[in-house]
Amino acid sequence: MNNILVLADGLVAEEFIQSLNSKRVADNVYTVVVPGEFKRPEKLQVPMEFIAIDPTSYSKLRQLFNRNEFSVVFILLDSLEETGESLKNIRRIDEKVRVVMLDRWNAFGKLKQASTIVVNANEMLSNHLYNFLPGVPVVARNVGLGEGEIMEVLVPFGSPFAYRHVGSIQQIKWRIAALYRNGKMILPNNATMIRPQDTLLLIGRPQVLNSLYYRIQRRSGMFPEPFGRNLYLYLDMDRDEELALDYLQQARHLLEKLEGRQLIVRIVNPGDFDVIEKLREQEGPRIDIQISYDPDTEYSVILTDMQQYDLGLIFLSTQSFENEKIYEEIYELKKLVYLFGDTSLEALKRAVILMGSVEEMEAISSTSFYVSETLGLELCLCHFDPEGEFDSAKQSVEHFENLSHIFNHPVTVEQSQVNPVRALLEMQSVLQIVPFTRRLHKRWRIPFLSSDVRDYLLDKVPHPKLLIPVEVG
Repeated sequence: MNNILVLADGLVAEEFIQSLNSKRVADNVYTVVVPGEFKRPEKLQVPMEFIAIDPTSYSKLRQLFNRNEFSVVFILLDSLEETGESLKNIRRIDEKVRVVMLDRWNAFGKLKQASTIVVNANEMLSNHLYNFLPGVPVVARNVGLGEGEIMEVLVPFGSPFAYRHVGSIQQIKWRIAALYRNGKMILPNNATMIRPQDTLLLIGRPQVLNSLYYRIQRRSGMFPEPFGRNLYLYLDMDRDEELALDYLQQARHLLEKLEGRQLIVRIVNPGDFDVIEKLREQEGPRIDIQISYDPDTEYSVILTDMQQYDLGLIFLSTQSFENEKIYEEIYELKKLVYLFGDTSLEALKRAVILMGSVEEMEAISSTSFYVSETLGLELCLCHFDPEGEFDSAKQSVEHFENLSHIFNHPVTVEQSQVNPVRALLEMQSVLQIVPFTRRLHKRWRIPFLSSDVRDYLLDKVPHPKLLIPVEVG
């Protein structure tokens, strides 16, 4: 929820308040400081509190900031003196809060504050009129279809996009066309790193960009988003009957740590009805158990459930995941996958990531912090190399250390000249976090000739695994 403070006076402010009320932006709560004669909406459609106080009063503003943590402050006042005094007092109270200030007098053009955006009313009107001259390129809102295929998004601290290289972000049906940093435009390449407070210029399908906006803006507490909202437990009773109740208990453990989420349990090939009945007893307001009796729908039911329930994470046994048809179905869905292992989810103590390519490490980094936060796990980045070649990992280590400060969640780095498979097998109570690529399911005809640890993950390493979908070269 975002608390917005608006210091409002005059016709522009009245129009702005009417727009806020009619457009009903989700999750925004407004505190509006107004004079007594201010024209208010006849019927409030959004959470909006009007307070009649002096907007230049330091003590009154301090009381408001003590009561709420504001994410944005709008200064829309008719008086130059009141505008300047209000900004000065707000900065005395909070140096970092984002301030959007309307300048009607060309008086704040030289203002240099990182968190203050000055909207020059005269300049804006002039530029808009200039766009109507022959031979002059029109502004973005008049380009293309005008249906929202061009979008500007601010990258907040803690965003999944922060501290990632542009090349590590899968861009299908959309592109990062440019980014703005410190008042300058940058045309990015694959090596350009996105930083907090950058503004991204996105081009793509309007529906895709709308979804991207929430992915970029959201931080913690949203797991398993942005992959989807709810959890999914797939139980094939031909393979999972003996451990079905244990699998359900583990899935429930994660569900209880999340708010506003559902667990959908899909049972296929039902056999022992005593087990089915025990599973049924676990059904409740947040747990929905569905049984498929038609064997012909064993694989297609996963896709149907994904579309119907907005699922983000799939719980699976390794035996089911190794089935070629199920693997292909899930790989194309690009969802998080939790593979059960020899340690129950409740008993996990550490999340472990084996060092891979820079692109893979950046692609899985934010989700790794999210799941570690959610489950209360230590996060460990492991570079196990029998040859001791550790220099190649410096960029990935720096990336994870930066995110550690952003998320306020510690990460440890282990480097050792050991066989990675052997080192993994010696660990206990760990969740292994793995990039989910097509390579993961390939099999070598003589697997012991492979030097890639991923060729042994499913067969030789029994730890539970979280597979994070990535799309890298």
